[in-house]
Amino acid sequence: MNDNPGWASPGSSPSDDRGTGTPGPAGTPDTPSKWSKEQPPAGRWAPPTGHGGGVPPQAGGPGWGGGPQQGGWGRPPAAKPGVIPLRPLGVGEILDGAVSTLRAHWRTVLGITVTVSVITQILDVLVQRYLVPQPSGLDPNATPEEVLDQLGEQLNTTLVGTAPVTAIALIATLFTTALLTVVISRSVLGREVTLSDAWREARPRLPQLLGLTLLLPLIAGAVLVVGMLPGLLLGSTGGAVLAVLGGIAGMVVAVWLMIRFALASPALMLERQGVIQSMRRSAKLVRGAWWRVFGILLLTMLLIFIVSLIIAIPFGLIALAVDGGGLSGMFSGATPGFGWPFLIITGIGAVIASSITYPISAGVTVLLYVDQRIRREALDLELARAAGVGGHGAVPDDAAPRS
Repeated sequence: MNDNPGWASPGSSPSDDRGTGTPGPAGTPDTPSKWSKEQPPAGRWAPPTGHGGGVPPQAGGPGWGGGPQQGGWGRPPAAKPGVIPLRPLGVGEILDGAVSTLRAHWRTVLGITVTVSVITQILDVLVQRYLVPQPSGLDPNATPEEVLDQLGEQLNTTLVGTAPVTAIALIATLFTTALLTVVISRSVLGREVTLSDAWREARPRLPQLLGLTLLLPLIAGAVLVVGMLPGLLLGSTGGAVLAVLGGIAGMVVAVWLMIRFALASPALMLERQGVIQSMRRSAKLVRGAWWRVFGILLLTMLLIFIVSLIIAIPFGLIALAVDGGGLSGMFSGATPGFGWPFLIITGIGAVIASSITYPISAGVTVLLYVDQRIRREALDLELARAAGVGGHGAVPDDAAPRS
């Protein structure tokens, strides 16, 4: 393993064959290894201090993890050179590792997220102010046909306003994912990383990451269209019901695929693989752990939503009070205008929320990738060796479950 974030040689798939040189938890294979021959020297593990006379600490005391690879009386605890212990991780440890990365490398992380968020919000404010048309209200005296026409106009207005905003968000996600993946991969080893280091590592992978970022939503959209298309072609009441059922089925398939490919971006960035190869890599790592990955990502989305809501509500109330006819305007039924004060205040709230939620989202995804490789490929041994604590990790006879 090298010191850089690339933890597997390009084109290698350690999940495919455990007998092709990929280190495992038991023994050393006879075939040549695919890992880099230039490895840092393994560090010596010293007994924990503060217990006197080399007596091992009591189970449950400091230094003893509660995961499946917890040490025993003759076994050292898992090494923790960075933000996570080098062993299979629990849900809380993955979330804590994402937050710990933000705390440990706050200058670099906030430098990335604040810069991207500010640029994104400036573009978003300009788009809403000058490109998005104001929605027209519904005429209470309109006939049913006129109401349908007005609803269609509002839908077109919404789509016109959503397209540029979605494109801006896509670009922001691209840059934050690329840069934060490098930062988090270094934080696992306890290495410092600057903004320039992260940019230098991530820049060559941006075209491939852009392709992946565009391809995944297209796949999900295509699945939804295929599911709804038969009902839409019928055009009758039965066709509408069939379209709804097909849309639900398509949504289920799309969610299944998106979770299956959820680890493609860290695989692309850290293993230097192409778009299709990274998707196949993600599918192999998620296989057999779909519900676990789904549950962790769903929990992360819920936490991010709550954090964003907590930050957005005060700024939204202030924006309405300043530029929406006062707080009483919220209950008058009038639609607040997109004045400069309203857009600026809500934009500041969005910058603060994004600066906090971007690192958590990216951190969970990368650490999930690391966790799955630890469980399937004993990546903890390679990480410990690269961090200089090779004698402090899992022992060869460890029978802890890894999958």
